[in-house]
Amino acid sequence: MLKARKNFLSLLLFSLLSSNLQSQEDPYVFIDENAQKMVVVLIENKNLFLQDRLAYENKIKEIFEPMIDFRRVAAGVMGRKHYINASPEQRIEFVEIFRDSLLDTYAETLAQWENQNIETIFPNIKDFSDKKSIEVKQILNTGSSKYPISYKLRKNKDGSWMIINIIVNGVNLGLTFKNQFQALALKNKDSIEKTIEDWVSDAGDAGISG
Repeated sequence: MLKARKNFLSLLLFSLLSSNLQSQEDPYVFIDENAQKMVVVLIENKNLFLQDRLAYENKIKEIFEPMIDFRRVAAGVMGRKHYINASPEQRIEFVEIFRDSLLDTYAETLAQWENQNIETIFPNIKDFSDKKSIEVKQILNTGSSKYPISYKLRKNKDGSWMIINIIVNGVNLGLTFKNQFQALALKNKDSIEKTIEDWVSDAGDAGISG
């Protein structure tokens, strides 16, 4: 009986690991599964945004944060010139600051939802082995309006995928953040230290309203 139970647990663990690996290797499943998790969180915590904004955002960030390649995105936001001129410490510092900017923007966007619903547009192809980057599209339904969302993902060496840019209702968040950084750097005469110190994102809710 004990051996049978161990075999069952081993089979269950293998099944869960296989399912998780499959979802990570299929960029559409990866995005869709996490999006539906967020829908559940939002439905279960509908009033939390007004009662405890930080707790609400943290629930979203728990799901969303592991999905993003913040180092790559932050480097793109800084731009080649400023990234090269920045010290390793400054690069790390900006990644941490930018992480909060992007997560806060996404959390604020989701906070505008009324009747939560999101649909991932799946393609006919199933083999992504020859792809290094891919775009996954979704339709976000706020209850009163529908908005397109597009995720650009890049494949890691282990075959898993991570988000490197998001376009919400035509607002390219990566480009928006990059323009903000470049304008701030120009104002600060290309001082990386001062630009990072003064960094404040004003991407808001990416044009989404309930």
